[in-house]
Amino acid sequence: MKRLLKILALFAAAGFIAIQFIRPDFTNPPIVPGQPIESTTAVPAEVQMVLSNSCSDCHSNKTIHPWYAQIAPSSWFLAGHISDGRKELNFSEWNTYSVDRKVRKLDEICEMVGSGQMPLPSYLWLHRDAELEHTQRQLLCDWATAEGRRLSGT
Repeated sequence: MKRLLKILALFAAAGFIAIQFIRPDFTNPPIVPGQPIESTTAVPAEVQMVLSNSCSDCHSNKTIHPWYAQIAPSSWFLAGHISDGRKELNFSEWNTYSVDRKVRKLDEICEMVGSGQMPLPSYLWLHRDAELEHTQRQLLCDWATAEGRRLSGT
């Protein structure tokens, strides 16, 4: 039994080492001038601070990759979350969106942040400083609502 446990431990260690060679690409895409949200949208400093602190790692091309992004399988998990986040909403590519899509995304910001679905609980496990207080959630929602009305002309 002891020998079997040693063999299993060796296989587990070898497997862990082997998966370290399967690495996702963590290169941030370039930020094209004129495309980020700040280029054409009024983003007050306090809103920008909340977006940078709680949203940008997954919803922009300014992701700061933590040390554990270099260790599989957590690197795969992170790469998937970042890719999904950017596909859903990317503040670095905001001005590639149509007006209708921008209005929809602003509505979704208010909905997701207001309901506590964002930032993701799994993100908050290791990024406690990204947790939004009620006042920050309200700030984002008020800003998103006002900006959506401005864009839609209502």
